[in-house]
Amino acid sequence: MTAYAIAHLRSGAPHPEVFDYIEKIQPTLDPFGGRFVVHGAEVEVKEGTWPGSVVVIVFPDLARARGWYGSPAYQEILPLRTRHIEGDVVLVPGVPEGYDPAVTAAKLRAAAAG
Repeated sequence: MTAYAIAHLRSGAPHPEVFDYIEKIQPTLDPFGGRFVVHGAEVEVKEGTWPGSVVVIVFPDLARARGWYGSPAYQEILPLRTRHIEGDVVLVPGVPEGYDPAVTAAKLRAAAAG
């Protein structure tokens, strides 16, 4: 099942190390089948607040997303970003093909009813 690495990055001052990080990240993704689907986009906030930008990277599955994040290659370049940009990063599985939210709602109703 597809998985995603999602980063909510708060503004940081441009720094040469961040540029290096951006230049070096794709080779860390390639062995795990990762690719950017959103990169540094400013968001259009419809509810709440969201200072900063968002990055979304898609992987074939959660195991490969975890493998990428924990890989020596990625861990080596990670400080190039974290020293200069504050943010939150999560890994999350996607939904299976044919997912029906009404089925989930029914399960939640049944569980809530006891």
